[in-house]
Amino acid sequence: MSDFSGMTSLNPGYRALVLGASGGIGGAFAAAIKADPACGGVTELSRSRDGFDITDDASVGAAAAPFSEGGQKFDLILCATGALVINGNGPEKTIKAIQGDVMAAQFALNAIGPALALKHFAPLLSNEGKSVFATLSARVGSIGDNKLGGWISYRSAKSALNQITRTSAIEIARLRPKSVVVALHPGSVDTGFSGGFSKTHDKIQPADSVAMMLSVLDGLEPVQTGGFFAYDGQPIEW
Repeated sequence: MSDFSGMTSLNPGYRALVLGASGGIGGAFAAAIKADPACGGVTELSRSRDGFDITDDASVGAAAAPFSEGGQKFDLILCATGALVINGNGPEKTIKAIQGDVMAAQFALNAIGPALALKHFAPLLSNEGKSVFATLSARVGSIGDNKLGGWISYRSAKSALNQITRTSAIEIARLRPKSVVVALHPGSVDTGFSGGFSKTHDKIQPADSVAMMLSVLDGLEPVQTGGFFAYDGQPIEW
């Protein structure tokens, strides 16, 4: 485990926003940031608590509107939404198992949702010093690292998310040259997220994964914006 000692690269009194804060990783993010003495406040949004539906453009826009209208800025925005199993449908083991509606649901939650979050919340990033917007991706979204096949819908949705993050980072940097917009692989985290599909993998506790990811984000420089990084700081090939 990497101990999280605080976001020293952000301005003192930095403000953070966690999207998907009721989930295992989102909740751990919120808890870790609240414990950081340098943090000036954490705002949490989730579907279960606030009706925040990341798959719905109007819902995401409505959630962002009060901050925009109030002139609120954030130094750190974490999009910790996503799912491997949706409506009881887990990842496919073969091409023959592909179902259009199941694939569409994967893209809606794991790719289009974070894209909507970037659309509505990236304008709230502070331009005073370094700012960070991180989305939760997955190593299986790497095309170059794919040696096993399978999981076509989930893999493809995360690959799409990586492209969305990369492209958004380029645009965001034009107005916010000190921004860091990246995709993160949290590892196989013990949250129940996988629905039993990753039983053979060693699990990381949410607090440990989050501590390492926050340390990675703290160490990234604006020149690294648009990248794809694992929880241990290693870059992942596209």
